[in-house]
Amino acid sequence: MSNLSCLLYDPHDARFENREMPSITDPCDVIIRIAYVGVCGSDVHFWHHGGVGLKVSPTNPLTMGHEASGTVHSIGSAVTNLSPGDNVCIEPGLPCSRCKSCKSGRYNLCPEMAFAASPGPGPATHGCLCAYYKLTEAFVYKLPASVSLEEGVLVEPLSVAVHSIRLADVKPGHRVVVFGAGPVGILCAAVARQFGAAEVISVDMNATRLEFVKEFAATGVFTPNAKADGEINAAAIVEGFHLDRGADIVIEVSGAEPCIQMGIQVLAPGGTFVQTGCGKPNILIPMTKLGEKEAVVKGCFRYGPGDFELAIGLLRDGKIDVKKLISRTVSFEEAPDAWESVGRGEGIKTLIRGVQD
Repeated sequence: MSNLSCLLYDPHDARFENREMPSITDPCDVIIRIAYVGVCGSDVHFWHHGGVGLKVSPTNPLTMGHEASGTVHSIGSAVTNLSPGDNVCIEPGLPCSRCKSCKSGRYNLCPEMAFAASPGPGPATHGCLCAYYKLTEAFVYKLPASVSLEEGVLVEPLSVAVHSIRLADVKPGHRVVVFGAGPVGILCAAVARQFGAAEVISVDMNATRLEFVKEFAATGVFTPNAKADGEINAAAIVEGFHLDRGADIVIEVSGAEPCIQMGIQVLAPGGTFVQTGCGKPNILIPMTKLGEKEAVVKGCFRYGPGDFELAIGLLRDGKIDVKKLISRTVSFEEAPDAWESVGRGEGIKTLIRGVQD
């Protein structure tokens, strides 16, 4: 059997090749026939720049894709919760389970994490933009009958949002400001509402996305004045939405330095700031404000124990309708075109259909 895969050799150099068909080598192995793969902002960055930090190369090409759903093809002898034919989504990383982070329950911080479509810093690991993908049972989740394979793809970004909101400890009555209205920012707004936030204000420069998130989850939206500094824009948010001394919670998903600065300025004294978006490695932040406000500042990295289960539960119970985020579905061979269109800011969420017989 062939395992057609989309590999990135260099920026703007994607090739479709048959890789070796995965086989059961461990009793807990599960082999999945991939149905859909989501396009993430990191995929776009890889397409244009070859990676973040460590990069792909002609001598180290990498199969792309880490958001995926599919159907179980075959299972190892010790697999008990899955059967061939089950519809599933995947948590696309395999921690070592031996290090201090893994043993303390924070496996997302494992230094040896084998994360899909990643050249490192852990082991270089092929992604799931292929016909067949192998993963251990613990990170393969059966989808409820009410959740489609298309929706299953969005469990991964929804789990990022769940992780972020859990880190922020959002509680009923909280006033939350979310910077960034891409897919993860939109889902952060939706999860915050599910956790009881009284107000969720989404901030972005893209009017189309703000219009979408206002219909989808946000109680209010704000477009920053590009000519004003972070303090002025923050003051406009506080005044315009009657936030008293500021927001109880700020979730920063854009990774943009002006938004990070604005987010710290808009935070209420004693509030919590969670950095969920990835940006440049070195930025300027208003450090004095953090101290004056005695702010709680947390980083957010992917997802951890319980996040996928909670995300699936939100879909199963109809609490969040991720189907509305899906703007476009393209064929497997159109993956590079999908990365280009997402890079241009088109649509909300693009899916790539798995290899067709």
